[in-house]
Amino acid sequence: MTSTELAERTVVVNGQPIFYAATGSGRPVVLLHGGGPGASGLSNYSRNIDALAQRFRVIVPDMPGYGRSTKTLDQSDPFGHLAAAIRGLLDELGLPTAHLIGNSYGGAAALRLALDSPNRVDKLVLMGPGGIGTTRALPTAGLTSLLSYYGGEGPSRQKLATFIRTYLVYEGDSVPDELIDLRYEASIEPEVVANPPLRRPSGPQALRTLWRMDLTRDARLKRLQTPTLVLWGRDDKVNRPAGGPMLLNMMPNAELVMTSHTGHWLQWERAELFNQLVSEFLQPDSRLAHA
Repeated sequence: MTSTELAERTVVVNGQPIFYAATGSGRPVVLLHGGGPGASGLSNYSRNIDALAQRFRVIVPDMPGYGRSTKTLDQSDPFGHLAAAIRGLLDELGLPTAHLIGNSYGGAAALRLALDSPNRVDKLVLMGPGGIGTTRALPTAGLTSLLSYYGGEGPSRQKLATFIRTYLVYEGDSVPDELIDLRYEASIEPEVVANPPLRRPSGPQALRTLWRMDLTRDARLKRLQTPTLVLWGRDDKVNRPAGGPMLLNMMPNAELVMTSHTGHWLQWERAELFNQLVSEFLQPDSRLAHA
């Protein structure tokens, strides 16, 4: 768990509060968490912050819809809304550019920000990112479990434990009860239950929203020069591992590392390897994915 002293702040971005924690010094690195129920930046990256803070200024926000940030999210273009919020956070912090690290939902947000504003992103690290081939097949079992959390009889600790231990990680016993308790309490805040941040698109614009959320259909992806490290667990049950080779073949400056016996939460299950790979990749003289 994180032992480094953290500075915690809330700033107003586009009229909405965005919470973030920060530590370390050096080039700024922004860590964007996934979209599972009760997620937050600090819980998502608890095994990585200390290691990265030895070399970088680490900034860990709660994205819109989660944690201590605004619960408002534009459901017609969720990735675009998230990207705008993180770009606004960079503005508020006076950061012209930063490295972005994104897991799942956060990976989609990071990639969308790089597509919209490539001049603001130095390097990208994408871990099992969302939005990769999402309209080309039926949802995975893991994504179906995630999207049904607030449906039926509503959220419960057992539903959350099943999602995390069955679909997020390769070995369910690696996730302690304390983390599930923490996320469950966050997932049942009344404002979140009334307006879940991650849900199936609905209404007359649903198809258009789905297409917006498939970033591999964005023509800009093949022209994006941002050096990118793609990390994917071979046993990911939420976002299909086939997305890794897809990004490798589409992006001009991408490297791909896939790991065995690893699920959707690579930064948790393979924390030491993740910290080593990311720290090396973000160095100015890295031999990985250099433009």
